[in-house]
Amino acid sequence: MSVIRHRKLLISITLIIFMSLWVCAFAEDSLDDNFEVPLEEIRTVNTRGRVVRNLDLRQNMIEYSGGSIEDSVQRLEVKIIEGQFKGEIVEAEYPLSLDFIGGQNNSLLRAGDEVLMTLELDDNDNITSAVIYNPVREKSIIFLIILFAVIILSVGRLKGFKALVSLIFTVLAIVVILLPLLIKGRNPMLVTIGTSVVITGVTILLVGGFNKKSLAAILGTTGGVVAAGLIAQIIGYTAKLTGLGTEESQLLLYIPQNVSFNYRGLLFSGIILGALGACMDVGMSLASAMFEIKEQNPELNRLQLISSGMNIGRDMMGTMANTLILAYVGGCLPLMMVLMAHNMPLSDIINQDGFASEVMRSLAGSIGLILTIPLTALVASFLCEGKGKEKSYQEYNDIDWMD
Repeated sequence: MSVIRHRKLLISITLIIFMSLWVCAFAEDSLDDNFEVPLEEIRTVNTRGRVVRNLDLRQNMIEYSGGSIEDSVQRLEVKIIEGQFKGEIVEAEYPLSLDFIGGQNNSLLRAGDEVLMTLELDDNDNITSAVIYNPVREKSIIFLIILFAVIILSVGRLKGFKALVSLIFTVLAIVVILLPLLIKGRNPMLVTIGTSVVITGVTILLVGGFNKKSLAAILGTTGGVVAAGLIAQIIGYTAKLTGLGTEESQLLLYIPQNVSFNYRGLLFSGIILGALGACMDVGMSLASAMFEIKEQNPELNRLQLISSGMNIGRDMMGTMANTLILAYVGGCLPLMMVLMAHNMPLSDIINQDGFASEVMRSLAGSIGLILTIPLTALVASFLCEGKGKEKSYQEYNDIDWMD
């Protein structure tokens, strides 16, 4: 038994290494010369600085139809801490237009704060102006990442380590394969489905090992995710969604690579990625439960096993569908507030491209998650080992899939 377990572990590690090498091989092709951003003609330098002192705060009131807002600019003395101008002190401006609405001052910079800034130069490389475009936030983010890693390792131990490795692999697959290929204008659906299959395989093999249980989870998850993408594609075309319902997607019109994107396809790709994590969760949990049931009750036939799997899946379905929908609602909360604030009629709200896209995103993802349950249950019932008597094909009609 120990030899078999070590053999399965070796096979799992080999497959994961193979998939990792596949990711690295794609990275060089994805990040070729065509991906480089054209250089700007304006002579500017991005650098880091540290605030020495606050000079003043200029406030202007901007009137509009709904009232007025404060447009504020903070002037500061900043010491440059890197690059060719390291050590020089410059006067820089920090626009607070959106951060200062309502008199909130938590975005004001103070002495000692590190900032990212753009320096504009003349022909003699002298600094003519400096603008701060962001405070340095990476230290807080790095702290949060470390805290996450410590907690997941402390609670999960070996399983936590495997989950952390799979998460790192997922990030690498998205950064070095998915995003560069999408920016090149490749088919969003094919690229996203391919990347999702690889991510699913690596994640589930790491968590569950190389066995039939993992295979059932992989097949069930893949089926659910593909179903979500196909449903989104059908509804997207019939509803005539453009894929340009968000500000971020509209900004793709102005990127320097001059690529003609399939914006509808990008919308569907986002739906697939958004549903992937939840589908993997349901697929792996359900497959594990069904194999455990079969191990404890080997006399169960395939029909009874599917019925048990469906009962377990229904318990997961309610909370997981809520999780997915609430995640999408949280992402479009400002949009919903804007629509409500303007007292738009319900028919106008529903027919808004952005709102309809978010509804489709959440419901198509939830449908994919729900379909993962019967797909995983069906596959797992065939892969489970046991001596139970199997029912005939016709008896599958007796299963209550909806109750």
